[in-house]
Amino acid sequence: MKHLSSYFTFATAIALLFSFEPPSLDTPEKFIQCFYNYPNITNSNSNVLYTQTNSSYSSVLNVTIQNLRFLHISSKPQVIVTPVDVSHIQATIMCSQRHGLQIRIRSGGHDYEGLSYVAEVPFVIIDLINLREVTVDEENQTAWVQTGAQLGELYYRIYEKSKTLAFPAGVCYSVGTGGHISGGGYGFLMRKYGLAADNIVDAQIIDVNGNLLDRQAMGEDLFWAIRGGGGASFGVIVAWKIKLVPVPSTVTVFNVARTLEENATEIIQKWQVVASKLDERIYIRMDMEKVHSREYGKRTIQVNFVSMFLGGVEELVPLMQKSLPELGLDRKDCTETSWIGSAVFLNSPWFGSTSLEAPEVLLNRTQIYSGYFKAKSDYVRQPISIDGLRGLWRFLYDDEIEYGQLQFAPYGGRMYEISESELPFAHRSGYIFHIHYVTIWQTIGDEAAQRHVNWIRELYKYMEPYVPNSPRAAYVNYRDLDIGVNNNGYTSYDQASIWGLKYFGNNFRRLATVKTRVDPYNFFKNEQSIPTLLEEEI
Repeated sequence: MKHLSSYFTFATAIALLFSFEPPSLDTPEKFIQCFYNYPNITNSNSNVLYTQTNSSYSSVLNVTIQNLRFLHISSKPQVIVTPVDVSHIQATIMCSQRHGLQIRIRSGGHDYEGLSYVAEVPFVIIDLINLREVTVDEENQTAWVQTGAQLGELYYRIYEKSKTLAFPAGVCYSVGTGGHISGGGYGFLMRKYGLAADNIVDAQIIDVNGNLLDRQAMGEDLFWAIRGGGGASFGVIVAWKIKLVPVPSTVTVFNVARTLEENATEIIQKWQVVASKLDERIYIRMDMEKVHSREYGKRTIQVNFVSMFLGGVEELVPLMQKSLPELGLDRKDCTETSWIGSAVFLNSPWFGSTSLEAPEVLLNRTQIYSGYFKAKSDYVRQPISIDGLRGLWRFLYDDEIEYGQLQFAPYGGRMYEISESELPFAHRSGYIFHIHYVTIWQTIGDEAAQRHVNWIRELYKYMEPYVPNSPRAAYVNYRDLDIGVNNNGYTSYDQASIWGLKYFGNNFRRLATVKTRVDPYNFFKNEQSIPTLLEEEI
């Protein structure tokens, strides 16, 4: 990772130079001219800029779009910048301000509402796809990871250095580390080690003035804000320094399916009571969906109990038989593997396989479109009643929906030990699990899209009596514009709090205070970015 000090004075001087010229909305060519004239820019001969007249423009734009809802939109960027050097990001920030363009920042393309590559105003994308370096320090149990690296790449690079070190982050291997960590980042190590954001020890961010800052230079308030508050509101995060965590050489995984005819509802009821209280080495997620049962010859609801245990099968099975005997877990249901093997196992639906494959599969950056989708989230404090669960089955049975799924992810363990104000991610003690709702469809057209979106909105409305509502909490990495929109203009703190309190709880005010200090004119903004405070609100 590059040394920081050489950028500070120079970038500040350029910022002052540009600040005397009022911004104007110019053609992409003016932006490009500004970009290549930016002093001290390196690798200026590299092909890092793509306009709509470039033959590679569409392929570069679409390569990491994960939601087909946004594949053929009309609001496309004026320019796509794929930096290979920090100076390219600095030039983009300064030239965008000078020429009246907004910035969207993309690391993996998984933003559920496409906000990392869609805007209704003239804009530029900074696509971090080329900034993927991962440097592992096994001795000090840390690593630097550039924010364009995907989780699968990060996991594999750790595995190359050590078989007993890991990083607690998400399951989906193609998610970019930039957005994932800046929104919190949870996964199967959460109950043992907390979120990805809980395990960040340093970072590099380029601010609105083009300065490259590390933790010491940015200060503790900004360092706090970008670990769970969504980094794109404050600047462009270039790299994270992560703390690696110890894992045993052998872990155990299982994926056990139970249908309604096999007492799935009763097992879920017990899971809700015990999952957050289990040994913190056990993480059991529940995935619920409609299937056609060959055994019963009809449609039914199937629940997959997907788990990882930090230890061997001989220890796991007795723990499960004691705490959740209703599941009927048997030794034959379990597979012992390494931590990297568990990462492959948990991604097996994406790879189209149920068997363990070589870890190198995590390096596959080939686009895997899952279809058009819409998702929402909730946090739960009290178990959902049997009648409440049966109402969920009625939604999943809907034949008008191509695919719908609910995921219940357990809390407890380390998550209960961290204060809700420690980071912007406020959903800690008291929550027993998190819900992820998703509907996916393949049929093209507005009618199919509206039908599926209406379905998930009705499902979300149905769940209102079963979740806390003061406010109703949501996960910022499962972006949902239904809960409030800035409309890309100036929004007051009070207006933005409609969605801000759902994502960040009591931390939202502090995030707005940090935003006002580091980006007072609200340059880094999108439909759900952190707002600045008016003078009377400070």
